Amino acid sequence: MQDTHALRAAFARSLSAMYGSEVPAYNTLVDVSTAVNADHLAAHPDTAERLGRIDRVTAERHGAIRVGTARELARVAQVFAALGMEPVGFYDLRGDAATSLPIVSTAFRPTTKEALAINPFRVFCSVLVTDDRRYFDEALQAELDAFLADRELFGDDVVALAEKAEREGGLEDAEATEFLALATACFELSDEPVDRAWYERLSTISGVAADIGGVRATHINHLTPRVLDIDDLYRRMTDRGIAMIDEIQGPPAWEGPDVLLRQTSFKALAERRRFREVDGSVVDGTLSVRFGEVEQRGIALTPKGRDLYDRLIVEIDERSAGMTADERNQVKLDVWRANWPVDEDGLAEAGLAFFEWVDGVRTPIVYEDFLPRSAAGIFASNLAHAGSRDVTLEGSHRDEAWLAEAMGRTVHDPMELYAAQEKASRDAMEETR
Repeated sequence: MQDTHALRAAFARSLSAMYGSEVPAYNTLVDVSTAVNADHLAAHPDTAERLGRIDRVTAERHGAIRVGTARELARVAQVFAALGMEPVGFYDLRGDAATSLPIVSTAFRPTTKEALAINPFRVFCSVLVTDDRRYFDEALQAELDAFLADRELFGDDVVALAEKAEREGGLEDAEATEFLALATACFELSDEPVDRAWYERLSTISGVAADIGGVRATHINHLTPRVLDIDDLYRRMTDRGIAMIDEIQGPPAWEGPDVLLRQTSFKALAERRRFREVDGSVVDGTLSVRFGEVEQRGIALTPKGRDLYDRLIVEIDERSAGMTADERNQVKLDVWRANWPVDEDGLAEAGLAFFEWVDGVRTPIVYEDFLPRSAAGIFASNLAHAGSRDVTLEGSHRDEAWLAEAMGRTVHDPMELYAAQEKASRDAMEETR
């Protein structure tokens, strides 16, 4: 019998092996990440594991996928439920920026401290908003909805095994092997020819829309390792001649405590794809949609801390408009130093971050989730062009309740999960006194 946690760990390994075979640069990213972590631990033995043991950090991954409909979202939610991964958070990536991202997202992940410690695999999952008139007029929506309704991303065989795994808390070895193979295959890059005219119509609106609705299968968009020093990794990847996006998304590197999440990636690579032309002929070509993301995780912030973070990001935007990436980073540093406590004591005293108590010692709770602005920034940095949308029209409504109804599952509030973890540790400490 392979229980839920064993299935999740095995799936993460299977997906990583598959993705590495499809995107060799991912293997380079993993190798560099592993070296960065080992070197950081050697240089900072007293603090390197403050936000997680090195074995967990080095094994940690998050994936990203994109689906087109509520039904597809519900079926992939069932697949992840078999792995003990529940939907956490609502992220609206449509935003106000010029770059066109007609998607909303959630993250599937373990929700308990114990499950995260066993294997913290997460998948950031975006779903296309086809009825948002800023992007799709009524006629194009009808075509797009018909195209999406005519495909099946997650077959009945894999969904049935997922239902059994969720119901019974795991699968017998033979069924587990079958389920893992089927589930991994759902995210392989298809060799089926892409309808070039249809794909390019969607691309004029959004490269993300084309990646979701312009093909008949989904795929892993990126698979992300975790590092302890993302600035070191950025330098090492650049030194290897790998083109990175212009900046590291999220907070700056500074002398104080790391909070939330810092992310960057190598740029989307041109991958061989086959195209079907209008005359029915099939020709070779390339698409650049998959990239190599990497992340450095910090301390989870309370609602008060998150409000401060969001306000400071707005201030940084205003002060750094028109600047280069290096100039913008200096503005980030100036703003951070002027507004954040310089140590964990200050964060705790100001009620800005979540902590727990282990054997009477206060330790920070790691941020396990995502930042919509950073995710949008990573996606946008890997698009060939900004796309288009009509800002004079109203966007369609999407929220956490819509996601929950689409999946038939509770969408957890990440703040509530962190608060519950902090409270449980306080209660346990009180009981021992």
